[in-house]
Amino acid sequence: MALKFLVLQHIDWEPPGTFLLDAARKLDISLEVIKIYQQAAPDPADFDALVLLGGPPNVHQEDLYPFLREEKRLLKAWLAMDRPCLGFCLGHQLLADALGAEVGQNFMPGTGFIQGHLTHSGSNHPIFKDINSPLTLFKWHGQSVQTPLPRDLLMLATSSQCVIEAFSVAGRPHIIGLQCDNHAAHPDDVRSWLHHDGKWIYSLADGNKLASNLLKEAKQRLTETQPVFLQIMNNFVTLILNKKNT
Repeated sequence: MALKFLVLQHIDWEPPGTFLLDAARKLDISLEVIKIYQQAAPDPADFDALVLLGGPPNVHQEDLYPFLREEKRLLKAWLAMDRPCLGFCLGHQLLADALGAEVGQNFMPGTGFIQGHLTHSGSNHPIFKDINSPLTLFKWHGQSVQTPLPRDLLMLATSSQCVIEAFSVAGRPHIIGLQCDNHAAHPDDVRSWLHHDGKWIYSLADGNKLASNLLKEAKQRLTETQPVFLQIMNNFVTLILNKKNT
């Protein structure tokens, strides 16, 4: 029987992404995508995992994005049930916030394709099983999870652009935050993001150069980034099944 994932989307132009959709087909995962900015979420008890996508809001901008209040309530209820959760970018930050970490402005914009490095905890975490370090991360963010982390949060990966690239919870390996947007690192997704959110990229000091290279690099790295993302999702499925069997 297919696993059922509840996926929360935060803006029209940032859907699950080609890599996530492809992984769902290959791993027999049923995705129910909810546009949380205009839809009410269904009963989360009907799902095996919660996936939080990225998007323009900052974690604390409830006044600008009122849907964040309801999403935070749903997320806290989900975590109280100790159910598997995977957050990307904004989702990673919302997850960290719900677990007591601070989220704020990163020391630099996180942009483009960079190298991430697994920590000791990351190398031993099931989500990165059979994945080599360094690994390529696709980045598109200005905010980040801040240090120091609460005692029960484990830093799994870091990079030159961001200290906390990935985290999990001690004793709860099925709860994972990833600052990257690797679910959307396919050239088709990169092209769409440049079209809809290129204004942010072009506003950066080296924005013109970055934008001109992004799509080219996405194509060059496709045979690397897609299998690695599939492996991450396969590892997440294993974590879910292990949790169901305990």
